[in-house]
Amino acid sequence: MSEKNIKEKPMPDYNELIQQRFKKLDEIRGKGINPYSGRYEATSRAQDLHDSYDNATKEDLEKNRVEVSLAGRIIAMRSFGKAAFSHIQDGSGKLQVYFQKNTLGEDRYGLFKKLDIGDFIGVKGFLFRTKTDELTVEVEDFVLLTKSLRPLPEKWHGLTDTEIRYRQRYVDLIVNPDVKKVFLLRTRIIQAVRAFLASREYLEVETPMMQTIPGGAAAKPFKTHHNALGMDLFLRIAPELYLKRLLVGGFERVFEINRNFRNEGISTWHNPEFTMLEFYTAYADYRDLMDMTEELISSVAREVIGTTEITYEGMSISLAPPWKRLSFIDSLREAGVSDDVLTNEDKARAHAKKLGANLKGGEPLGKLLNELFEALVEPNIVQPTFITDYPTDISPLSKKREDNPDIVERFELFVGGKELANAFSELNDPVDQKERFMKQLAEREAGDEEAHQMDADFVRALEYGMPPAAGEGIGIDRLVMLLTGSSSIRDVILFPQMKKEKA
Repeated sequence: MSEKNIKEKPMPDYNELIQQRFKKLDEIRGKGINPYSGRYEATSRAQDLHDSYDNATKEDLEKNRVEVSLAGRIIAMRSFGKAAFSHIQDGSGKLQVYFQKNTLGEDRYGLFKKLDIGDFIGVKGFLFRTKTDELTVEVEDFVLLTKSLRPLPEKWHGLTDTEIRYRQRYVDLIVNPDVKKVFLLRTRIIQAVRAFLASREYLEVETPMMQTIPGGAAAKPFKTHHNALGMDLFLRIAPELYLKRLLVGGFERVFEINRNFRNEGISTWHNPEFTMLEFYTAYADYRDLMDMTEELISSVAREVIGTTEITYEGMSISLAPPWKRLSFIDSLREAGVSDDVLTNEDKARAHAKKLGANLKGGEPLGKLLNELFEALVEPNIVQPTFITDYPTDISPLSKKREDNPDIVERFELFVGGKELANAFSELNDPVDQKERFMKQLAEREAGDEEAHQMDADFVRALEYGMPPAAGEGIGIDRLVMLLTGSSSIRDVILFPQMKKEKA
């Protein structure tokens, strides 16, 4: 649509301020100036200038003229007739700039008067200190790089409507510096995780995001259709079964930082699209991974935020090893669940119903006990705690304990009342794996949409032989939440899923 048509058929939210900016756009173009110009060579960045010259005196700057070329967005402006102060913000920070009619001349200063907060400009000039001792660029020349047609929020320090913040993350990042800091820290956290694993000779790999059988977790998938192949596919709920195929193929240490998709509810700790780290280690078991997890998370915390002592939602949490280790059954005992409930399916079902569990009937004892765990134990775990030795009923991919086939070699890590990681000694017996898939199929037929499907190719892979191994998944989004003190998963995902915007 042409600009003429835009103005003839304005968008519903084109208010008077936006229309004034369109008018300025026309005036600028009428002077033969391109309001959306191209490349600009900025030789300086705002934070670098602060780092280098914040301690320089007024006399130092006058004696040793420091020429700069800077580009960024105008985020503040104060005009005094023939002079004006502004702040421009680039990717590193912000710096004050000073425009003066006597320096720029009539025409250039006239162009400056048509600039608005939100515009991108490039400036050239030299550093000086104002009467209030603020480091500032005196502008000798400038270029309009991008004309902004929508004003930033009037109180730009306070864009607080969460729906607008998540839906218009681009505005949120402009006006809320702390939000930008969270995502810079997120990148550093992921980089630190990668470096930790690479230093231990783990190979980073990529596995399919579209799968014929969604496996590796108990979750409802998103379904799609591939026209050329004429077949339905599913967005992956986990990469686990493909990563374990790589163990069969001879890679002994692999990891993937992956996007997973689960067609489930949304909460402060759940988003339908999320990021996980999964890694697998041949010839190890779940005990090895507890030690490694303590080291991984504590070292990432020290590297990125400088400490293992954090505060999350008012809770003081220490990530310094060693962490508490407690069996699944003992955690229920500590929560007051009696042994007769722990061993009797009918009593466990009655107790779960009393706590409000949504049961469909036919659930095995292990699943009923997990309902009790999620209600009575999980929300009350504050310090990092490994809950170990889960019921076999709810762990279809885990190796059974040799001393007790009713439980598996598995742990989950809980911090601040929420699950952060899940790991186990991997089941590598193809006969046992097939039997557990068959049991899961029976649960699906009984109405459990999240029960695991049969993956015949994975069983076939195990029949070629998979070395004993341990594998783990760590929620990257949740780890970022903890280390940045973010209360909602949407605060650490740049573009979280939202309902359609109302017209």
